[in-house]
Amino acid sequence: MRVTAVRYPEEQPIREGAFVQYVFSDEEAHSEVLGERGERVLPTLLNDPSFRGKKGKILRVPLEDQGFSWLYVVGLGERGKCTDGDIRAGTAELLRRLRADGVPRLTVALPLAPDEASSCAVAEGAVLGNYTFEAYKTKREDRLPQPEEVILLQGDEGGLSRGRALAEAQNRSRDLANEPGNKLTPALFADVAQRWGEDAGLSVTVWDEGKILDERMEGLASVGRGSVNPPRLVHLVWKGDGATKKIVLVGKGITFDSGGLDLKPADFLRTMKGDKAGACNVLAILLAAAGMNIPCEVHGIAVLAENMPGGGAYRPDDILRMRNDKTVEIDNTDAEGRLVLADALSYASELGPDAVIDMATLTGACAVALGTNMAGLFSSDDALAADFLGAAARRGERFWRMPLEDDRIAESLKSPVADLVNAGSRYGGAIFAAQFLREFVADGIPWIHLDIAGVDFSKDEHGIQGKGASGYAVRTCLDYLLSL
Repeated sequence: MRVTAVRYPEEQPIREGAFVQYVFSDEEAHSEVLGERGERVLPTLLNDPSFRGKKGKILRVPLEDQGFSWLYVVGLGERGKCTDGDIRAGTAELLRRLRADGVPRLTVALPLAPDEASSCAVAEGAVLGNYTFEAYKTKREDRLPQPEEVILLQGDEGGLSRGRALAEAQNRSRDLANEPGNKLTPALFADVAQRWGEDAGLSVTVWDEGKILDERMEGLASVGRGSVNPPRLVHLVWKGDGATKKIVLVGKGITFDSGGLDLKPADFLRTMKGDKAGACNVLAILLAAAGMNIPCEVHGIAVLAENMPGGGAYRPDDILRMRNDKTVEIDNTDAEGRLVLADALSYASELGPDAVIDMATLTGACAVALGTNMAGLFSSDDALAADFLGAAARRGERFWRMPLEDDRIAESLKSPVADLVNAGSRYGGAIFAAQFLREFVADGIPWIHLDIAGVDFSKDEHGIQGKGASGYAVRTCLDYLLSL
Protein backbone atom coordinates (compact mmCIF):
# COMPACT_ATOMS: atom_id res chain seq x y z
CA MET A 1 0.00 0.00 0.00
CA ARG A 2 1.26 3.46 -0.93
CA VAL A 3 1.29 6.21 1.70
CA THR A 4 1.98 9.65 0.20
CA ALA A 5 1.55 13.37 0.88
CA VAL A 6 -0.09 16.12 -1.16
CA ARG A 7 0.67 19.83 -0.68
CA TYR A 8 -2.86 21.18 -0.95
CA PRO A 9 -3.94 23.54 -2.53
CA GLU A 10 -0.81 23.78 -4.70
CA GLU A 11 -1.32 20.10 -5.51
CA GLN A 12 -4.76 18.57 -5.94
CA PRO A 13 -5.53 15.07 -4.63
CA ILE A 14 -7.05 12.53 -6.96
CA ARG A 15 -10.75 12.74 -6.24
CA GLU A 16 -11.46 9.03 -6.10
CA GLY A 17 -12.47 6.67 -3.34
CA ALA A 18 -13.06 8.22 0.07
CA PHE A 19 -12.31 11.56 1.66
CA VAL A 20 -11.54 11.27 5.37
CA GLN A 21 -11.85 14.18 7.80
CA TYR A 22 -10.55 13.75 11.35
CA VAL A 23 -12.36 15.93 13.89
CA PHE A 24 -12.10 16.96 17.53
CA SER A 25 -15.14 16.65 19.75
CA ASP A 26 -14.76 20.14 21.22
CA GLU A 27 -14.21 22.13 18.02
CA GLU A 28 -16.06 23.00 14.83
CA ALA A 29 -14.98 21.04 11.76
CA HIS A 30 -14.07 22.56 8.40
CA SER A 31 -12.88 21.17 5.08
CA GLU A 32 -11.37 23.27 2.31
CA VAL A 33 -11.41 20.26 0.02
CA LEU A 34 -15.17 19.71 0.35
CA GLY A 35 -15.99 23.43 0.30
CA GLU A 36 -19.64 24.36 0.81
CA ARG A 37 -20.69 20.73 0.89
CA GLY A 38 -18.37 20.15 3.85
CA GLU A 39 -19.59 23.25 5.67
CA ARG A 40 -23.14 21.85 5.49
CA VAL A 41 -22.43 18.20 6.30
CA LEU A 42 -19.71 18.30 8.96
CA PRO A 43 -21.61 20.33 11.61
CA THR A 44 -24.57 17.98 11.24
CA LEU A 45 -22.38 14.93 11.75
CA LEU A 46 -20.67 16.45 14.77
CA ASN A 47 -24.07 16.96 16.37
CA ASP A 48 -25.07 13.34 15.82
CA PRO A 49 -25.52 11.94 19.37
CA SER A 50 -23.90 8.64 18.38
CA PHE A 51 -20.78 10.43 17.12
CA ARG A 52 -20.01 13.96 18.39
CA GLY A 53 -16.35 13.48 17.46
CA LYS A 54 -15.81 10.93 20.22
CA LYS A 55 -12.52 9.08 20.14
CA GLY A 56 -12.78 5.86 18.16
CA LYS A 57 -16.08 6.73 16.47
CA ILE A 58 -16.37 6.67 12.65
CA LEU A 59 -19.26 7.87 10.47
CA ARG A 60 -19.76 7.40 6.73
CA VAL A 61 -21.98 9.42 4.37
CA PRO A 62 -22.18 9.45 0.55
CA LEU A 63 -20.79 12.43 -1.36
CA GLU A 64 -22.32 13.90 -4.50
CA ASP A 65 -20.58 15.95 -7.19
CA GLN A 66 -17.26 15.78 -5.34
CA GLY A 67 -15.40 13.06 -7.24
CA PHE A 68 -15.05 11.24 -3.92
CA SER A 69 -17.70 8.58 -3.39
CA TRP A 70 -17.75 8.68 0.38
CA LEU A 71 -16.98 10.94 3.32
CA TYR A 72 -15.67 9.26 6.46
CA VAL A 73 -15.46 11.32 9.64
CA VAL A 74 -13.12 10.02 12.35
CA GLY A 75 -13.43 11.23 15.94
CA LEU A 76 -10.29 12.04 17.95
CA GLY A 77 -11.95 13.23 21.17
CA GLU A 78 -10.89 16.48 22.81
CA ARG A 79 -8.01 18.37 21.21
CA GLY A 80 -6.15 18.78 24.51
CA LYS A 81 -6.22 15.04 25.19
CA CYS A 82 -5.46 13.83 21.66
CA THR A 83 -2.13 12.04 21.19
CA ASP A 84 -0.28 10.60 18.24
CA GLY A 85 -1.37 7.23 19.59
CA ASP A 86 -5.01 8.24 19.13
CA ILE A 87 -4.28 9.19 15.51
CA ARG A 88 -2.46 5.90 14.99
CA ALA A 89 -5.25 3.79 16.49
CA GLY A 90 -8.01 5.77 14.75
CA THR A 91 -6.31 5.31 11.38
CA ALA A 92 -5.96 1.57 11.93
CA GLU A 93 -9.65 1.25 12.81
CA LEU A 94 -10.48 3.33 9.74
CA LEU A 95 -8.45 1.09 7.42
CA ARG A 96 -10.24 -2.00 8.68
CA ARG A 97 -13.55 -0.27 8.02
CA LEU A 98 -12.47 0.80 4.52
CA ARG A 99 -11.29 -2.70 3.72
CA ALA A 100 -14.71 -4.08 4.67
CA ASP A 101 -16.38 -1.36 2.56
CA GLY A 102 -14.15 -2.10 -0.46
CA VAL A 103 -12.69 1.43 -0.74
CA PRO A 104 -9.46 1.45 -2.82
CA ARG A 105 -8.13 4.95 -2.12
CA LEU A 106 -8.49 7.49 0.68
CA THR A 107 -7.47 11.11 1.08
CA VAL A 108 -6.97 12.15 4.70
CA ALA A 109 -7.23 15.56 6.32
CA LEU A 110 -6.17 16.10 9.95
CA PRO A 111 -7.65 18.94 12.04
CA LEU A 112 -4.12 20.17 12.75
CA ALA A 113 -1.07 20.85 10.63
CA PRO A 114 0.56 17.42 10.24
CA ASP A 115 4.12 17.32 11.58
CA GLU A 116 6.68 14.51 11.45
CA ALA A 117 5.18 12.69 14.45
CA SER A 118 1.51 12.85 13.43
CA SER A 119 2.37 11.94 9.82
CA CYS A 120 4.34 8.98 11.14
CA ALA A 121 1.32 7.95 13.23
CA VAL A 122 -1.01 8.09 10.21
CA ALA A 123 1.33 5.90 8.17
CA GLU A 124 1.81 3.40 11.01
CA GLY A 125 -1.93 3.15 11.61
CA ALA A 126 -2.70 2.76 7.91
CA VAL A 127 -0.18 -0.01 7.28
CA LEU A 128 -0.96 -1.85 10.53
CA GLY A 129 -4.72 -1.54 10.11
CA ASN A 130 -4.53 -2.80 6.54
CA TYR A 131 -2.78 -6.01 7.63
CA THR A 132 -4.36 -9.42 7.10
CA PHE A 133 -2.88 -12.92 7.08
CA GLU A 134 -4.59 -14.77 4.24
CA ALA A 135 -1.73 -16.79 2.79
CA TYR A 136 -3.64 -20.06 3.03
CA LYS A 137 -7.03 -18.94 1.72
CA THR A 138 -7.42 -20.56 -1.67
CA LYS A 139 -10.61 -18.78 -2.75
CA ARG A 140 -10.00 -15.23 -3.89
CA GLU A 141 -13.56 -14.22 -3.11
CA ASP A 142 -12.91 -15.07 0.55
CA ARG A 143 -10.23 -12.36 0.69
CA LEU A 144 -11.27 -8.80 1.49
CA PRO A 145 -9.98 -6.17 -0.98
CA GLN A 146 -7.36 -3.91 0.56
CA PRO A 147 -7.02 -0.13 0.11
CA GLU A 148 -4.16 0.62 -2.28
CA GLU A 149 -3.28 4.22 -1.44
CA VAL A 150 -3.46 6.65 1.48
CA ILE A 151 -2.89 10.34 0.73
CA LEU A 152 -2.31 12.71 3.65
CA LEU A 153 -2.98 16.36 2.90
CA GLN A 154 -0.02 18.52 4.00
CA GLY A 155 1.71 15.39 5.30
CA ASP A 156 5.37 15.31 6.23
CA GLU A 157 7.15 12.99 3.78
CA GLY A 158 9.86 12.02 6.27
CA GLY A 159 7.27 11.08 8.90
CA LEU A 160 5.23 9.08 6.41
CA SER A 161 8.32 7.20 5.24
CA ARG A 162 9.40 6.38 8.78
CA GLY A 163 5.91 5.30 9.84
CA ARG A 164 5.53 3.04 6.83
CA ALA A 165 8.93 1.40 7.47
CA LEU A 166 8.18 0.84 11.17
CA ALA A 167 4.77 -0.68 10.46
CA GLU A 168 5.99 -2.85 7.60
CA ALA A 169 8.63 -4.29 9.92
CA GLN A 170 5.95 -5.15 12.48
CA ASN A 171 3.80 -6.75 9.78
CA ARG A 172 6.73 -8.83 8.62
CA SER A 173 7.09 -10.22 12.13
CA ARG A 174 3.35 -10.88 12.21
CA ASP A 175 3.56 -12.81 8.94
CA LEU A 176 6.28 -15.06 10.35
CA ALA A 177 4.60 -15.60 13.71
CA ASN A 178 1.28 -16.46 12.05
CA GLU A 179 2.90 -19.28 10.07
CA PRO A 180 1.88 -22.68 11.49
CA GLY A 181 4.41 -25.10 12.93
CA ASN A 182 4.27 -27.44 9.94
CA LYS A 183 5.19 -24.59 7.56
CA LEU A 184 7.96 -22.92 9.56
CA THR A 185 10.14 -25.45 11.35
CA PRO A 186 13.48 -24.35 12.85
CA ALA A 187 15.34 -25.30 9.66
CA LEU A 188 12.81 -23.58 7.39
CA PHE A 189 12.89 -20.46 9.59
CA ALA A 190 16.68 -20.43 9.34
CA ASP A 191 16.48 -20.78 5.56
CA VAL A 192 14.08 -17.81 5.35
CA ALA A 193 16.30 -15.74 7.63
CA GLN A 194 19.39 -16.50 5.55
CA ARG A 195 17.70 -15.72 2.25
CA TRP A 196 16.00 -12.52 3.40
CA GLY A 197 19.00 -11.40 5.41
CA GLU A 198 21.49 -11.79 2.58
CA ASP A 199 19.11 -10.05 0.17
CA ALA A 200 18.95 -7.11 2.62
CA GLY A 201 22.74 -6.88 2.95
CA LEU A 202 23.05 -8.53 6.37
CA SER A 203 25.77 -10.89 7.43
CA VAL A 204 24.05 -14.20 8.26
CA THR A 205 25.42 -17.25 10.08
CA VAL A 206 23.37 -20.40 10.71
CA TRP A 207 24.35 -23.15 13.16
CA ASP A 208 22.86 -26.62 12.75
CA GLU A 209 22.37 -29.13 15.56
CA GLY A 210 25.94 -30.38 15.34
CA LYS A 211 27.45 -26.91 15.49
CA ILE A 212 25.11 -26.00 18.38
CA LEU A 213 26.51 -28.89 20.42
CA ASP A 214 30.08 -28.03 19.39
CA GLU A 215 29.43 -24.52 20.70
CA ARG A 216 28.45 -25.90 24.13
CA MET A 217 24.78 -24.91 23.89
CA GLU A 218 23.26 -27.88 25.66
CA GLY A 219 20.16 -25.88 26.58
CA LEU A 220 19.18 -25.19 22.97
CA ALA A 221 20.24 -28.67 21.83
CA SER A 222 18.23 -30.41 24.57
CA VAL A 223 15.02 -28.48 24.01
CA GLY A 224 15.09 -29.40 20.32
CA ARG A 225 16.08 -33.04 20.85
CA GLY A 226 12.55 -34.44 21.15
CA SER A 227 11.51 -33.29 17.69
CA VAL A 228 12.20 -34.71 14.25
CA ASN A 229 12.86 -31.07 13.29
CA PRO A 230 16.31 -30.25 14.73
CA PRO A 231 17.20 -26.87 16.30
CA ARG A 232 18.98 -23.96 14.65
CA LEU A 233 20.70 -20.76 15.72
CA VAL A 234 20.71 -17.76 13.38
CA HIS A 235 23.10 -14.84 13.90
CA LEU A 236 22.36 -11.75 11.80
CA VAL A 237 24.52 -8.61 11.73
CA TRP A 238 23.83 -5.11 10.44
CA LYS A 239 26.60 -2.51 10.67
CA GLY A 240 25.46 0.97 9.75
CA ASP A 241 27.76 3.68 8.50
CA GLY A 242 29.60 5.39 11.34
CA ALA A 243 28.29 2.92 13.92
CA THR A 244 29.52 3.68 17.45
CA LYS A 245 27.06 1.52 19.42
CA LYS A 246 26.76 -2.26 19.37
CA ILE A 247 23.36 -3.62 20.38
CA VAL A 248 22.51 -7.32 20.50
CA LEU A 249 18.91 -8.49 20.19
CA VAL A 250 18.04 -12.03 21.25
CA GLY A 251 14.76 -13.74 20.33
CA LYS A 252 13.15 -16.94 21.54
CA GLY A 253 12.04 -19.00 18.55
CA ILE A 254 10.11 -22.07 19.67
CA THR A 255 8.38 -22.82 16.39
CA PHE A 256 5.86 -24.97 18.25
CA ASP A 257 5.70 -25.59 21.98
CA SER A 258 3.92 -28.73 23.11
CA GLY A 259 5.48 -28.45 26.56
CA GLY A 260 7.67 -31.47 25.93
CA LEU A 261 7.24 -34.36 28.38
CA ASP A 262 5.40 -31.93 30.68
CA LEU A 263 2.74 -31.77 27.98
CA LYS A 264 0.41 -28.78 27.88
CA PRO A 265 -3.35 -29.34 28.18
CA ALA A 266 -5.14 -29.36 24.81
CA ASP A 267 -6.62 -25.87 25.23
CA PHE A 268 -3.14 -24.42 25.77
CA LEU A 269 -1.68 -26.02 22.65
CA ARG A 270 -3.67 -23.69 20.39
CA THR A 271 -1.65 -20.60 19.32
CA MET A 272 1.64 -22.24 20.35
CA LYS A 273 2.88 -21.53 16.83
CA GLY A 274 3.27 -18.04 18.29
CA ASP A 275 5.96 -19.13 20.75
CA LYS A 276 8.48 -18.06 18.11
CA ALA A 277 7.36 -14.41 18.29
CA GLY A 278 10.61 -13.17 19.83
CA ALA A 279 12.70 -14.63 17.01
CA CYS A 280 10.25 -13.30 14.41
CA ASN A 281 10.67 -9.84 15.93
CA VAL A 282 14.46 -10.07 15.83
CA LEU A 283 14.53 -11.02 12.15
CA ALA A 284 12.07 -8.24 11.26
CA ILE A 285 14.06 -5.65 13.24
CA LEU A 286 17.36 -6.57 11.60
CA LEU A 287 15.84 -6.39 8.12
CA ALA A 288 14.33 -3.00 8.94
CA ALA A 289 17.64 -1.78 10.39
CA ALA A 290 19.22 -2.42 7.01
CA GLY A 291 16.31 -0.91 5.09
CA MET A 292 16.30 2.24 7.25
CA ASN A 293 20.11 2.40 7.34
CA ILE A 294 20.18 2.66 11.13
CA PRO A 295 23.62 3.98 12.15
CA CYS A 296 24.37 1.26 14.73
CA GLU A 297 25.97 -2.14 14.79
CA VAL A 298 23.01 -4.42 15.45
CA HIS A 299 23.28 -8.15 16.05
CA GLY A 300 20.23 -10.41 16.04
CA ILE A 301 20.39 -13.89 17.56
CA ALA A 302 17.39 -16.15 16.94
CA VAL A 303 17.39 -19.46 18.83
CA LEU A 304 15.05 -21.89 17.08
CA ALA A 305 13.70 -25.21 18.32
CA GLU A 306 10.53 -27.29 18.43
CA ASN A 307 9.67 -28.50 21.94
CA MET A 308 8.14 -31.94 21.46
CA PRO A 309 7.71 -35.10 23.62
CA GLY A 310 9.55 -37.50 21.31
CA GLY A 311 11.80 -40.37 22.30
CA GLY A 312 14.83 -38.12 22.44
CA ALA A 313 13.12 -35.47 24.57
CA TYR A 314 14.90 -34.02 27.56
CA ARG A 315 13.43 -35.02 30.90
CA PRO A 316 12.64 -33.64 34.33
CA ASP A 317 15.69 -34.29 36.57
CA ASP A 318 18.12 -33.96 33.63
CA ILE A 319 21.11 -31.72 34.31
CA LEU A 320 22.35 -29.55 31.46
CA ARG A 321 25.63 -27.66 31.13
CA MET A 322 25.07 -24.30 29.48
CA ARG A 323 27.45 -22.28 27.29
CA ASN A 324 28.80 -20.26 30.24
CA ASP A 325 29.46 -23.56 32.12
CA LYS A 326 26.66 -23.12 34.65
CA THR A 327 24.62 -26.27 35.22
CA VAL A 328 20.82 -26.40 35.27
CA GLU A 329 18.56 -29.07 36.75
CA ILE A 330 15.35 -29.53 34.81
CA ASP A 331 12.21 -29.23 36.92
CA ASN A 332 9.73 -28.66 34.09
CA THR A 333 10.26 -29.24 30.38
CA ASP A 334 7.63 -26.57 29.59
CA ALA A 335 10.03 -23.96 30.97
CA GLU A 336 12.11 -24.38 27.83
CA GLY A 337 12.30 -20.80 26.55
CA ARG A 338 14.66 -19.71 29.31
CA LEU A 339 17.01 -22.57 28.41
CA VAL A 340 17.39 -21.58 24.76
CA LEU A 341 17.70 -17.91 25.75
CA ALA A 342 20.31 -18.70 28.39
CA ASP A 343 22.70 -20.11 25.79
CA ALA A 344 21.98 -17.20 23.45
CA LEU A 345 22.54 -14.59 26.18
CA SER A 346 25.88 -16.16 27.05
CA TYR A 347 26.85 -15.96 23.38
CA ALA A 348 25.57 -12.38 23.14
CA SER A 349 27.69 -11.37 26.13
CA GLU A 350 30.80 -12.62 24.34
CA LEU A 351 30.21 -10.12 21.53
CA GLY A 352 31.10 -7.19 23.82
CA PRO A 353 27.84 -5.24 23.32
CA ASP A 354 26.84 -1.87 24.71
CA ALA A 355 23.45 -3.40 25.56
CA VAL A 356 21.54 -6.67 25.18
CA ILE A 357 17.76 -6.85 24.70
CA ASP A 358 16.03 -10.21 24.69
CA MET A 359 12.37 -10.75 23.87
CA ALA A 360 10.29 -13.84 24.44
CA THR A 361 6.81 -15.20 24.99
CA LEU A 362 8.24 -16.51 28.22
CA THR A 363 5.76 -16.82 31.10
CA GLY A 364 2.04 -17.10 31.58
CA ALA A 365 2.70 -15.45 34.94
CA CYS A 366 3.51 -12.18 33.16
CA ALA A 367 0.23 -12.30 31.27
CA VAL A 368 -1.63 -12.95 34.54
CA ALA A 369 0.10 -9.96 36.13
CA LEU A 370 -0.25 -7.45 33.29
CA GLY A 371 -3.05 -8.72 31.07
CA THR A 372 -3.09 -8.87 27.31
CA ASN A 373 -2.37 -5.22 26.48
CA MET A 374 0.92 -4.64 28.29
CA ALA A 375 4.27 -6.44 28.27
CA GLY A 376 6.72 -6.89 31.11
CA LEU A 377 10.13 -5.24 31.11
CA PHE A 378 12.96 -6.31 33.40
CA SER A 379 16.30 -4.53 33.36
CA SER A 380 19.63 -4.42 35.12
CA ASP A 381 20.22 -0.80 34.05
CA ASP A 382 18.02 2.19 34.91
CA ALA A 383 19.26 4.41 32.06
CA LEU A 384 18.70 1.70 29.44
CA ALA A 385 15.23 0.98 30.81
CA ALA A 386 14.31 4.69 30.74
CA ASP A 387 15.49 5.10 27.15
CA PHE A 388 13.59 2.04 26.03
CA LEU A 389 10.40 3.09 27.81
CA GLY A 390 10.70 6.49 26.11
CA ALA A 391 10.79 4.75 22.73
CA ALA A 392 7.78 2.64 23.74
CA ALA A 393 5.80 5.76 24.65
CA ARG A 394 6.54 7.32 21.26
CA ARG A 395 5.36 4.20 19.47
CA GLY A 396 2.31 3.59 21.64
CA GLU A 397 3.40 0.18 22.95
CA ARG A 398 2.84 -0.43 26.64
CA PHE A 399 5.57 -1.94 28.83
CA TRP A 400 5.65 -2.04 32.61
CA ARG A 401 8.96 -2.27 34.43
CA MET A 402 8.82 -5.26 36.75
CA PRO A 403 11.03 -5.90 39.79
CA LEU A 404 14.16 -7.90 39.17
CA GLU A 405 15.38 -8.09 42.77
CA ASP A 406 13.77 -10.57 45.15
CA ASP A 407 15.94 -12.44 47.63
CA ARG A 408 13.47 -15.25 48.28
CA ILE A 409 12.91 -15.89 44.58
CA ALA A 410 16.67 -15.78 44.05
CA GLU A 411 17.05 -18.45 46.74
CA SER A 412 14.53 -20.66 44.93
CA LEU A 413 16.76 -20.62 41.82
CA LYS A 414 19.26 -22.86 43.62
CA SER A 415 19.28 -26.58 42.99
CA PRO A 416 20.60 -29.17 45.44
CA VAL A 417 22.35 -31.02 42.59
CA ALA A 418 23.26 -28.24 40.10
CA ASP A 419 23.94 -24.52 40.01
CA LEU A 420 20.36 -23.62 39.07
CA VAL A 421 16.91 -25.12 38.56
CA ASN A 422 14.85 -24.07 35.55
CA ALA A 423 11.44 -23.64 37.23
CA GLY A 424 10.00 -22.86 40.61
CA SER A 425 6.78 -21.76 42.24
CA ARG A 426 3.96 -20.40 40.07
CA TYR A 427 3.99 -17.29 42.26
CA GLY A 428 6.39 -14.67 40.94
CA GLY A 429 7.02 -16.86 37.91
CA ALA A 430 7.94 -13.97 35.60
CA ILE A 431 10.46 -12.64 38.15
CA PHE A 432 11.92 -16.13 38.59
CA ALA A 433 12.42 -16.44 34.83
CA ALA A 434 14.05 -13.00 34.58
CA GLN A 435 16.39 -13.77 37.47
CA PHE A 436 17.28 -17.07 35.80
CA LEU A 437 18.17 -15.27 32.55
CA ARG A 438 20.29 -12.72 34.39
CA GLU A 439 22.60 -15.57 35.40
CA PHE A 440 23.67 -15.78 31.74
CA VAL A 441 24.33 -12.10 31.03
CA ALA A 442 27.93 -11.16 31.77
CA ASP A 443 28.51 -8.66 34.58
CA GLY A 444 28.56 -5.02 33.53
CA ILE A 445 26.47 -5.40 30.37
CA PRO A 446 23.24 -3.33 30.40
CA TRP A 447 20.41 -5.73 29.73
CA ILE A 448 16.64 -5.70 29.13
CA HIS A 449 14.36 -8.71 29.16
CA LEU A 450 10.96 -8.27 27.47
CA ASP A 451 8.34 -10.82 28.47
CA ILE A 452 5.79 -10.48 25.66
CA ALA A 453 3.57 -13.40 26.66
CA GLY A 454 0.00 -12.17 26.64
CA VAL A 455 0.55 -9.43 24.04
CA ASP A 456 1.96 -11.54 21.22
CA PHE A 457 -1.41 -12.79 19.94
CA SER A 458 -4.91 -11.31 19.82
CA LYS A 459 -8.27 -12.99 19.35
CA ASP A 460 -9.99 -9.78 18.27
CA GLU A 461 -9.35 -6.44 16.58
CA HIS A 462 -8.75 -3.27 18.56
CA GLY A 463 -6.73 -0.15 17.83
CA ILE A 464 -3.71 -1.06 15.75
CA GLN A 465 -4.02 -4.74 16.64
CA GLY A 466 -5.73 -7.14 14.26
CA LYS A 467 -6.49 -10.79 14.86
CA GLY A 468 -3.52 -13.10 15.25
CA ALA A 469 0.13 -12.35 15.87
CA SER A 470 0.94 -8.81 16.98
CA GLY A 471 4.64 -8.22 16.30
CA TYR A 472 4.68 -6.45 19.67
CA ALA A 473 7.95 -4.61 20.47
CA VAL A 474 9.22 -4.35 16.88
CA ARG A 475 8.48 -0.64 16.45
CA THR A 476 9.71 0.18 19.96
CA CYS A 477 13.01 -1.58 19.39
CA LEU A 478 13.49 0.22 16.07
CA ASP A 479 12.63 3.59 17.65
CA TYR A 480 15.18 2.90 20.38
CA LEU A 481 17.86 2.03 17.82
CA LEU A 482 17.07 5.17 15.82
CA SER A 483 17.49 7.27 18.98
CA LEU A 484 21.07 6.13 19.65
